[in-house]
Amino acid sequence: MSDFFVIKEGKRLRCGYTTGSCAAGASKAAAQMLMEKRIVDKIQIDTPAGISLTLKVEEQHIGEDYAECCIVKDAGDDPDVTDKIRIYSRVRRRNDSKIIIDGGEGIGRITRSGFWGEAGEAAINPVPRNMIREELQKISHSGFDVLIYSPEGVEIAKKTFNSNIGIIGGISIIGTKGIVEPMSEDALKKTIYLEIDAAFDKGNKEVVLFLGNYGEGVVENLNLSGEKVKISNFIGDMLLYCHSKGFKKVTLVGHIGKLSKLSVGAFNTHNKVCDVRIEAFIYYLALSGAEKSIIDRVNECKTSEEALKILKNEGYDHIINDMISGCRKRIKRYVKDEDFNIEVIMYSMEYGILGGYDD
Repeated sequence: MSDFFVIKEGKRLRCGYTTGSCAAGASKAAAQMLMEKRIVDKIQIDTPAGISLTLKVEEQHIGEDYAECCIVKDAGDDPDVTDKIRIYSRVRRRNDSKIIIDGGEGIGRITRSGFWGEAGEAAINPVPRNMIREELQKISHSGFDVLIYSPEGVEIAKKTFNSNIGIIGGISIIGTKGIVEPMSEDALKKTIYLEIDAAFDKGNKEVVLFLGNYGEGVVENLNLSGEKVKISNFIGDMLLYCHSKGFKKVTLVGHIGKLSKLSVGAFNTHNKVCDVRIEAFIYYLALSGAEKSIIDRVNECKTSEEALKILKNEGYDHIINDMISGCRKRIKRYVKDEDFNIEVIMYSMEYGILGGYDD
């Protein structure tokens, strides 16, 4: 990635690659070594971002029925606790055409079923899993058993938020684009302000704000008018800016995990700033007169998806509308304008659109 840069606040910053790209590269290299019985020093993979990476392969070993190696993660100029971590892959051939992917030492395990996967599975996200499969299929149509591991991951995971989402024992193999683009908070906010300026300067009177890459896919499937702008976790800053610009309508689209925080007044939803997801569920359940036994069960949840499932199973779906209403009330109070035209659309990974949108 030495030749791939982005410009942020006038600075030339080097991009890096994700743990998902490391896992895919190490797996492809190990498979090639296994099939060809020779050491591979470099490997090329394709990323979902449309960028091809040539990665240095290290600690290569060819056994009797397996091959393994590692890729050292390079986060570029982005501050990242997993920078320089070694991601290993050990690959064996199968007698069928299946590709079975699992995690070993240093790779977290999912403790509660939900968006990240089923309880007991390795915390290897869907995009990296697909990358591994696609790269292995370029080597051979044979089946493979793939074990991703990273001994350093046990300690590094303690510096992450994995335990907050029910992942224990190691890091997650993640990355929706395969590429890490460095960006400071101030630089990111300035970039978003410019996008909002551009939307307004085009003559748009409406704007749709969404929080992340997954939210972008949700927005694309909704018939919403107005320019679409990704705002990360900076809900408060961007709502104030849109209000000051004079948009006639603002639509905010977000996952229940983020918007539950907003519903109790948190306007920066990054985990490092606040994590009141479960507290928000409890607040609205209490207002609704829910039995303490239900509140106690929700209080034990690690994720908003898990809490949502309890709400649905216990017949408290209306809590979602209460949260959406809470978001709108707090936004109007935040921008100091009771006439501010704000709509809030909430979705879940498991259940799709939860409220705030009528097709």
